[in-house]
Amino acid sequence: MAIMRAVQNPDDSAARLRLGFDFERKGRDDLALLAYYRAIVDAQRRGCWLDARTTAPELVDRVRHAMRFVKTGRRRLFDQALAPLIANHGLAALQRVEDCVALHVGERRGGSPDSRQQPSYLYFPGLPPAPWLDRSLFPWIAGLELETALIREELRQVLPRTEHSERVFADDAQECGGLTGTRGAPSWSGFYFWRHGERREDNHRQCPGTSRALEALPLVELRDQAPEVMFSVLTPGTHILPHRGVTNARVVCHLPLIVPEGCALVVGGERHVWREGEVVVFDDTFEHEAWNRGTDTRVVLIFDVWNPHLTAAEREAVIALVGVIDEFNRASAA
Repeated sequence: MAIMRAVQNPDDSAARLRLGFDFERKGRDDLALLAYYRAIVDAQRRGCWLDARTTAPELVDRVRHAMRFVKTGRRRLFDQALAPLIANHGLAALQRVEDCVALHVGERRGGSPDSRQQPSYLYFPGLPPAPWLDRSLFPWIAGLELETALIREELRQVLPRTEHSERVFADDAQECGGLTGTRGAPSWSGFYFWRHGERREDNHRQCPGTSRALEALPLVELRDQAPEVMFSVLTPGTHILPHRGVTNARVVCHLPLIVPEGCALVVGGERHVWREGEVVVFDDTFEHEAWNRGTDTRVVLIFDVWNPHLTAAEREAVIALVGVIDEFNRASAA
């Protein structure tokens, strides 16, 4: 009971380590994997267990054992998820996926050849690193841009109504850390068509033309994560501070709808000024920020699509990998 009480404290990674050892000794490798992983993650968030120097001497051997156990256990979970795809497509078609898994579980070191690119969740190797993507890679752009006037008109109908507006950040602390303002309290909100993969049916009904246009796009679909589509509303004086996205397997698209003077988007240190009706596509795993230094509200339609350099088989594999990662993370946090 004492050890179970101790593991409720995220600062007591040693207790979680002991719990993992106890599960392993009893043959419960599934629970040992979760306990070891949580112990390591919590410790490393505090700057501990990064190497022998940051690990208490009496724990070094056990921490090393836990890390090997986690690496092997997570690799096994990924292999199980990918086995049907390998049987269907062949290993050669999924070689970059194999490289992705090896990097993710720590079997090999590496990352983007562009040091500016740092995904916070999953790095997919072999995709050309670039903050901005060429429009020619997206044949659907021209058709979407033709719908700009209709989409903007529907936006103007719903923009004055705030009952369907949602804050982008989950809570006050995140918002405080992610926004600054020069004209009173900063505000970044969204009129969502999809959020975390959940379709906002009422919002689709209010904007039927926009909904039809979105249905024609190759939106990313990931359980509990995507699509993520919204009218992104940035009030005057608001600055979205520099941050990075989760994975380069997908890219972010903006269709600017209302853009006053003084608005800009910076990705990878390269500045872009939105032009109404002109789609821009960028890789948000490069550090990026945006601001509205004007006197009127700025609105762009934001949505995610697959990185065009992924094959169909690789997209299937990313869906499988993300499912495993999310399920494992939820279990380890329980």
